[in-house]
Amino acid sequence: MKYLIAGLGSIGRRHLRNLLALGEQDIILYRTHQSTLPDEDLTPFPTETSLEAALGHHPNAVIVANPTALHLQVAIPAAEAGCHILLEKPISHSLEGLEELEKALQRGGGRTLVGFQFRFHPTLRKAAELLQAGRIGKPLSARAHWGEYLPGFHPWEDYRLSYAARDDLGGGVILTLCHPLDYLGWLLGEAEALWAFSGKLSGLEISVEDTAEIGLQFKSGALGSLHLDYTQRPATHTLEIVGEKGTLRWDNSNGKLSVYRVESEPAVWEDFLPPQGFERNHLFLAELRHFIALVANEEESACDYQAGKRSLQWALAAHQSAREKQMVHL
Repeated sequence: MKYLIAGLGSIGRRHLRNLLALGEQDIILYRTHQSTLPDEDLTPFPTETSLEAALGHHPNAVIVANPTALHLQVAIPAAEAGCHILLEKPISHSLEGLEELEKALQRGGGRTLVGFQFRFHPTLRKAAELLQAGRIGKPLSARAHWGEYLPGFHPWEDYRLSYAARDDLGGGVILTLCHPLDYLGWLLGEAEALWAFSGKLSGLEISVEDTAEIGLQFKSGALGSLHLDYTQRPATHTLEIVGEKGTLRWDNSNGKLSVYRVESEPAVWEDFLPPQGFERNHLFLAELRHFIALVANEEESACDYQAGKRSLQWALAAHQSAREKQMVHL
């Protein structure tokens, strides 16, 4: 199987290392040499600086890992070429070009996985299983919180130059930290309305919002809220779902999922932990194993294009709501 990686920043290089760790060796690189990381690890691989030349190697699969605002410039030609695509989240910074991508995917016949790696977190998967089984009854409300200091994301580079800090590259806290929008939709289903407040509240030298509060009304009747920021130290990433018969609490810092069931005897908290030795990169390894199986037509996509489109629509609706100061119906 031949893989093309487009974009060799932090996430592109992680995918490269993980492909090698999983035994994949036939890898081509497409890059524009804008990365702030050293190049020594990239020299063994064929490298192209034009997408046409890169696709001329006829890769079976393309990993789109360049800045958000540039995703579709790679994804659409790759889809037209019939490649399977691992498309980093969010799939773009706007809805412009999505119809063209959809048509290209239909014509090319490739399969798509959107890079929301938290779909592969063992205890979030356990939460999905428990919700499906009705362990806490009907979900009534959910609260997700992710705050993390932007200059600490990539300590080796000037945060002011990173895509996350720049509007022209599709940055801002809502798009960059959009994982909870994906897993709230995964766990609780479709939303019908959304409101948001956002702004640049800190002294960070960035041109995008660094803080956001988002409210969601789900079609099931459940209510949700989400806090995002670029400033919190220490980093905090948690989720709580309240149901008619109990509560789920998840903490990314240790991966622990706690479940309280009022119908259990006695009614106590039950904890679920990740496997011993679990670390963050295991999410990306699991995601990549799944993508390899997807390319081989052995599994169905855990997060397909339509799921990725939904989270982008919610993120853009949050921008719209904050800008217009009114609720947005989805």
